[in-house]
Amino acid sequence: MIVSMWMTKDVLSIEPTTPILEAAELMQARKIRRLPVLAIRDGIVKVVGILSQTDIFRALPAGMRSLRAVSEDAKVMAMTAVEIMKADPITTTPETALEEVATMMRRQKIGSIPVTRDGVLAGMITESDIFRAFANILATEKGDARVTFDVTAGEDVLEWLAVAAKRRGIRVNSFILAVQHQRPVCVVRLSGKRLDAFLDDLWKSGHKVLNVLRVE
Repeated sequence: MIVSMWMTKDVLSIEPTTPILEAAELMQARKIRRLPVLAIRDGIVKVVGILSQTDIFRALPAGMRSLRAVSEDAKVMAMTAVEIMKADPITTTPETALEEVATMMRRQKIGSIPVTRDGVLAGMITESDIFRAFANILATEKGDARVTFDVTAGEDVLEWLAVAAKRRGIRVNSFILAVQHQRPVCVVRLSGKRLDAFLDDLWKSGHKVLNVLRVE
């Protein structure tokens, strides 16, 4: 999966000179937590920053937590996005693998990344988008089973899985290789009437079954 499959394409944005009260009202009205900040650089409208709800709250005087209170403070009213935004944020591209972006967010401890194409904003990808993508892959429907089992490092388990599934008339709906507690595992979503026979084959093949989730 790549970023363009799950990113938000129609993204609201602000300018560096946008007052933070205006940005806060926009976030509240649209129920969003972050806004990319755009400005012209080298003749192109580029992402120059990210402004979040957290940035705004941190910029407010202690005890000031309502928009009404903000509107009554002249100093705060004069503050603009450029003063408190995170400048020159990390960006990604629509073609980037989703797992790369997930790793980037975890390492940088950030919740969203602007997506650009040739320097121009194309969308936003958030931690919620990534969670939704992986939940979609692992989601099971009525009659399905999600099986997690051990594999050997470097093993081409897909070949065995294809043969075993065909023999038992089982359909493989999704397939993921991952590492759990430093050991490689396979998570596969299956459907078919002979799942028990398939699981017996799996055990007999030497693969330790760690978990089976059935949806009745």
